[in-house]
Amino acid sequence: MKKVLVLTGILILAVVAAFFVLRLSTKSHSPETTVGYNKNGLSISVVYNRPYKKGRQIFGGLVPYGKTWRTGANEPTVFEVNKDLMIGDKKLPKGKYSLWTVPNEQSWSVVFNSTIPGWGIDVMNKGAAAREPETDVVIIDVPVMTTEKEFEQFTISLDEADDMLELVLAWDKTLVAVPLIVSE
Repeated sequence: MKKVLVLTGILILAVVAAFFVLRLSTKSHSPETTVGYNKNGLSISVVYNRPYKKGRQIFGGLVPYGKTWRTGANEPTVFEVNKDLMIGDKKLPKGKYSLWTVPNEQSWSVVFNSTIPGWGIDVMNKGAAAREPETDVVIIDVPVMTTEKEFEQFTISLDEADDMLELVLAWDKTLVAVPLIVSE
């Protein structure tokens, strides 16, 4: 019995060690980054992993059209805000959300979801995104813009434009911008 317990313990340690080595390895290919915005009492942070293009066709290829994408690599992208926001005509209460997208050629659906899974894909479901649609809080459709500049690495930014803030997602020559307005 003692041998079985020792072997089980060794096996568990090996699996845990393999998990951490795999996690560190994936971070070297798609480094984790945090972007933030702090102004007039509004604080937003976005934590995400930044994959590289590496000569691949991104949208309609690596990231298929019409399917939920974890919006980066590795863990799902996490969006956190300290005040209620209006996103289009929908209210996003202050809090922490996973950020998902459904890219299409002309527009993207951008999804703020109240569930934050530990990994961005469901390995038991053929690598499909781990999003739980029943916990979606806000979904907004935004138009796709084509840029002259090519973004080799997936990039998220929080940019001031006109009288609003925009959550900008850019990769390859594709860019989408989500309008964010502080809810009064």
